[in-house]
Amino acid sequence: MSDTHRETLKESTGAASASAAPASASAVTPTLAALEAHLAPYAAHASQSRGRRYAEAPPSARTEFQRDRDRIVHSTAFRRLEYKTQVFVNHEGDLFRTRLTHSLEVAQIARSVARNLRVNEDLVEAISLAHDLGHTPFGHAGQDALNECMREHGGFEHNLQSLAVVDDLEEHYGAFNGLNLCFETREGILKHCSRENARRLGALGERFLEGLQPSIEAQIANVADEIAYNNHDVDDGLRSGLITVGQLAEVELWQTQYEAALHDYPQIEGRRLIHETVRRIINTLIVDLIETTTSNLNLHAPASLDAVRAAPPLVAHGETVAAQATVLKRFLFKNLYRHYRVMRMANKARRVVIGLFDAFTDDPRLLPPSYQSPDPANQPRLVAHYIAGMTDRYALKEYQRLFVIADN
Repeated sequence: MSDTHRETLKESTGAASASAAPASASAVTPTLAALEAHLAPYAAHASQSRGRRYAEAPPSARTEFQRDRDRIVHSTAFRRLEYKTQVFVNHEGDLFRTRLTHSLEVAQIARSVARNLRVNEDLVEAISLAHDLGHTPFGHAGQDALNECMREHGGFEHNLQSLAVVDDLEEHYGAFNGLNLCFETREGILKHCSRENARRLGALGERFLEGLQPSIEAQIANVADEIAYNNHDVDDGLRSGLITVGQLAEVELWQTQYEAALHDYPQIEGRRLIHETVRRIINTLIVDLIETTTSNLNLHAPASLDAVRAAPPLVAHGETVAAQATVLKRFLFKNLYRHYRVMRMANKARRVVIGLFDAFTDDPRLLPPSYQSPDPANQPRLVAHYIAGMTDRYALKEYQRLFVIADN
């Protein structure tokens, strides 16, 4: 983490500074207050937000969390997600999921759950759309490689990088760096954090040090992320031919819905059958998540957001469905993520990321001026920012520019 970024994070250590004071109820117009009248007491209310890092006039035609969502959608990092991949490298085909389509799927699932639980859909959507903004090119393979490169310089973790993007790296506004999002949105983006990093984050890191939970909305976005990527990885894996329907017969969650689809539509086959099965799996997971979470909320009866933070995790699957989902994840790990063709891609991605990192740290003059630091100690973090912001295609082009001599 660069000194510049570390200093930026230090500014957020106060739970509610004068520049980030929560808006009073009287400051919210009746129309905006009505937008949240349906929310449960344990939901996050935009009118009671812990505020932004830099003071701004309240929005006049939307809530604070709607403003966050809109800023995320208009950010440069969000647009780049179109060309950042999950499992398959971007050039392998235009039908596979990207980080952008994944984020949209997460937001759709999360909003469905949030509406049923009477919590804040706008906050859930903002967190869902922003949770992958800091991901590297080439999916988890790129992240692992960059973390390896940064091991002696504080490491690299995509949740912290997403926070860096919204706190500092985006350059859209005259008054501040980043997007100046609400505390609750930033908290939801930070899904994981080591204790060492949590100590540097002030108020944002307190829950990791004190064993507290994030908002219901953040918990929903977290589980929706798992639902989305497990099921679209099944779909993409079948589309690519790396896994087969026959292999999936050992996975109860798949086979139960596959047989149900064939029972209801005996003539269905091919891609239509796969889509129908995946659709039913997603529905099963969502319905179970809503039912189990509702039971947890009834059991613990949190009367406020603070009560949610003090409770155990409330958003969860039931025991049976959770076990079935675990079997599916293990199947994907063994048969898709460790497939030799995926491992070949991961190896190439690793070589590209490490090659770029080594070249740029060895000679920072190869970098754009904005990523060159006068302090050598800060240079590796700036290199990590530069690489993490790349799309798959741009990373490959940069590698070619640096290492491939054109044959004229």
